[in-house]
Amino acid sequence: MKTKSIISTVVMAFIMLISLNINAQEFAPMDKSPMDGASFPTSYKEANKLIKVIYSRPQLNGRSLEKLAPNGEVWRTGANEAAELTLYTTMALGDTKIAPGTYTFYVIPGEKEWTAIISKDLNVWGSYFYKQENDVARITVPVTEGKESLEAFSMAFTESKDGVHMHLGWDTVRVAVPFTK
Repeated sequence: MKTKSIISTVVMAFIMLISLNINAQEFAPMDKSPMDGASFPTSYKEANKLIKVIYSRPQLNGRSLEKLAPNGEVWRTGANEAAELTLYTTMALGDTKIAPGTYTFYVIPGEKEWTAIISKDLNVWGSYFYKQENDVARITVPVTEGKESLEAFSMAFTESKDGVHMHLGWDTVRVAVPFTK
């Protein structure tokens, strides 16, 4: 009787160890809005970056851009967490100089222009807790129309004569946010 009890205990302990090991190897499925990043200079060979943004890439999936990023409302610039912008050197957005550091990047979409916002808030989910009093800089930029529709929200940087332009594109909407040195 004692032997059966010991064997039962050992078998149960073994089963528990196996089941814990199996659970530890499970991974979450692919996020529907995967994280991405863009930086300038864009080459991976260049280590001395000026600017970088990390954001999630929502998909249209048959929905309208206006439904996902409503005009006149603060938008997190992507999905999930608000976009995170890192400046590695002092740059200006409009007339406002911004010190090197990490910030949150929001936009307010509009039909003809978008407002780009840099906030000192960090680790923010969405734009639910956006506080205008924490803005570091704002600029309004015109909307242009792209030749093709982009299914996934995208961001990229290009060099300009006086700094760097951050390009935002989704559906046929295109916006360029100028950062100057």
